[in-house]
Amino acid sequence: MSETSAEDRIWTVPNLLSFLRLLGVPVFLWLALGPRADGWALGVLAVAGFTDWLDGKIARAFNQTSRLGRLIDPAADKLYVAATIVALLVREIIPWWLVAVILARELFVLCSFPVLRKHGYRALQVHFLGKAAMFNLMYAFPLLFLASHTGWYAEIARIAGWAFALWGTGLYWWAGVLYVIQVRRLVTATTKE
Repeated sequence: MSETSAEDRIWTVPNLLSFLRLLGVPVFLWLALGPRADGWALGVLAVAGFTDWLDGKIARAFNQTSRLGRLIDPAADKLYVAATIVALLVREIIPWWLVAVILARELFVLCSFPVLRKHGYRALQVHFLGKAAMFNLMYAFPLLFLASHTGWYAEIARIAGWAFALWGTGLYWWAGVLYVIQVRRLVTATTKE
């Protein structure tokens, strides 16, 4: 199989896992906002987190990386974070300012996309800091979900959840700034040629 056709593959195990993860987003939202079945909702998040880890392992171990996988894997992560934020905000578990800070970062980075397109580039690779930020946020929000309960674990979950949320949000912004700097350097180098 040539390198080009390998990159264009759609039907791979990692892509199937990412598609299944995407299908879980509306299920999670319904569980969290409809019947408020928090145990099941957290179970969906746990399965999503496991399949996120698993699809990356399989893709690297069995050379099943693809262009589609590099798009849908981070998209699924962002959708889970967005869905969790919506559920937590609607249920008044997290404050609006946290949502505003995270959305402002998304808009900040989104502004660089037209510049990239204008110079003939697609979106850049996800930076390690971006992955670390997403990791923190994907742990923060389920912990904050648990913190909204009255069990013995609530206070521990609250402390750990806010630590992950604040650290993750800071890393998310830092990764966004680095992304924009990278875009600027790329565009500057292109215009000098």
